Amino acid sequence: MDSQVLVALALSLVGGLSTSLGALFVVLNPAPNLKMLGLLQGFAAGLMLSISFLDLAHNAMNSIGFLKGNLWFFAGVIFFAIVVNFIPEPTLAPVSDGKSRKKTEDEGGKDIMKKHRRQVLFSGIITAVGISLHNFPEGMAVFLGSMKGLRVGLNLALAIALHNIPEGVAVALPVYFATQSKWQAFKLATLSGLAEPLGVILVAYLFPSSLNPEILEGLLGAVGGVMAFLTLHEMLPLAFDYAGQKQAIKAVFIGMAFMSASLYLLEISLPEDMSL
Repeated sequence: MDSQVLVALALSLVGGLSTSLGALFVVLNPAPNLKMLGLLQGFAAGLMLSISFLDLAHNAMNSIGFLKGNLWFFAGVIFFAIVVNFIPEPTLAPVSDGKSRKKTEDEGGKDIMKKHRRQVLFSGIITAVGISLHNFPEGMAVFLGSMKGLRVGLNLALAIALHNIPEGVAVALPVYFATQSKWQAFKLATLSGLAEPLGVILVAYLFPSSLNPEILEGLLGAVGGVMAFLTLHEMLPLAFDYAGQKQAIKAVFIGMAFMSASLYLLEISLPEDMSL
């Protein structure tokens, strides 16, 4: 393996494995209650929406044009709107007044909590998949940056590392709540970060010989559509249920602001003739 590829791989591991730091923050603390989980789900939804609209879809439209970028984005939306119909999804029985709520809790509290955990686990898996797909182009950026020089690659890897810590939290938290397993939460968050070095390997051996840049940008735009659909379809309703609409919306915008600031730091870490 070429020495430049090895350097890029090492730098991408620094960035990718920082999701493990976010996971450590989760597993070293007690599992949250439902309201706190809802707030953090809202925060994670803000991260995902910011990545989807302000990063992936935005870059696709800038690179391949407004029309093509939108077509790819909505192709991703439609694709996963179809796929999600085939995914078994747990649902919660509605609880109306206080008496019936007490009766329901008395009769089937364990079953309700089991359904809560299944629903939250589903959300955590969605987050892990979305963040993994988002990490591919970051690995590519680290590789291209390190080709320009070690300083550029190192700066970019460190910026991505800071950017990935809250992503590790967003993956690990629902998994920890749902499974009560620190190892499962840590493992899934770490695996989502390992998509970054995989991106280095892909770009090193496929680009530019067989990877059409326009197709790549279109696919990333479609990934943005998938992430937007899954966030609005799964994560946001969960945040509303557990934290209430007003509090969840605040958490969403805090998450979006955090990720936007993080994306800006990544942008200024890149050389002028590169974009993430």
